[in-house]
Amino acid sequence: MPLYTVLLLAVALSMDAFAVAVASGCALRAPDPRHYVRLSACFGFFQFLMPVLGWYLGLSVREYMEAWDHWIAFALLAWVGGNMLRSALKSLKDRECSCPATDPAAGRNLWILGVATSLDALAVGLSFALLQTPIWGPAALIGVVCALITACGLYLGKSLARLCALNGWAELLGGLTLLAIACNILREHHVFD
Repeated sequence: MPLYTVLLLAVALSMDAFAVAVASGCALRAPDPRHYVRLSACFGFFQFLMPVLGWYLGLSVREYMEAWDHWIAFALLAWVGGNMLRSALKSLKDRECSCPATDPAAGRNLWILGVATSLDALAVGLSFALLQTPIWGPAALIGVVCALITACGLYLGKSLARLCALNGWAELLGGLTLLAIACNILREHHVFD
């Protein structure tokens, strides 16, 4: 898989983390360096871990699915992208601006948010296994990109607290990017020929 595709995928997968980080910055008002490190490290770690877990899961069932692998990868990415689009459109329609009431960068909240924002990466890892694509490099890039985007989201959140509609637009962009990558998988397998 080309580097630019993995980079776009990493950015798309990071949009949930970005949206949560913006909301967290809104709640924290003045996040200190510990908040940046904890939130970025946690989100980056889970965005790295989930594709690896999905990849190993995919390896165990790959031989049974090779004839359908590109369709399965398309369906998984389209499902995740579609869910992101639906959530983004609802957020934009309702003009929601929900900020957490407790410190999102501490304790159980941090771990729950880390897992919740990275579940879509599990499906991506499964897709990589089905497409026989190595995982370690892409997973590391996904984790690093997510950590950086999380830090940016936290910083923006503290200064853009009144513009929470940005969360919906970021998630919308992430969903569209995942759908584009899903369609590109079918194009690469000459489904549209």
